[in-house]
Amino acid sequence: MRSLYVIAHPEATHHIERVVGGWHDSHLTASGRTAAASIARALREQIPEGADVELISSDLRRARQTAQAAGELLGVEPVLDRRLREKSYGEAEGRSQEWLDRRFVPPPAEGDRMNHHEGVTGAETRGECARRVYAVMDELLRRPAAHQIVVTHGFALTFVVAAWIRMPFESLHSVSFRAPAGSITVLREDDFFHNRQVVSLGDVRHLG
Repeated sequence: MRSLYVIAHPEATHHIERVVGGWHDSHLTASGRTAAASIARALREQIPEGADVELISSDLRRARQTAQAAGELLGVEPVLDRRLREKSYGEAEGRSQEWLDRRFVPPPAEGDRMNHHEGVTGAETRGECARRVYAVMDELLRRPAAHQIVVTHGFALTFVVAAWIRMPFESLHSVSFRAPAGSITVLREDDFFHNRQVVSLGDVRHLG
């Protein structure tokens, strides 16, 4: 049986400063570091002692710090992969959320949502973000690991889950799996039917 634990990094400085995240390299707040420790303990409770664990993380500092907390408790070194980064918001990154809101062009309800440009220079499209996340998930799921941990970001997490359930790329234009900061999403594939389950989505009970 394969279990995949998807972590949305907890509170980072861009959250409380009300600036745009994306590839802006914010770091965990004190509250975020406490949450990262709680995430690590929750993973330790779910993963058997002595089990082989693979830990892969976005290379942005807030995700890396979250992965390091889990890695220290589980005795595994995180592997960093920039393809698990949040969607890039180009020149908006690090600026106030209000700055982005004034310039943001929302996607249409219908039509080419995957290649829609949101009006900000240097920003990724939804499709560009999805392609890189799908690429890293394809590699990850080819490896025969029983326990894998992915540390990523709120927007990118949708594509991690979509890749897990084998949602075709062309169907990603409107899907959204909501998972709060600091949450754990558990995905599992059984050895008999090889069905892929979404056991829990955006679970925050460990933060209580």
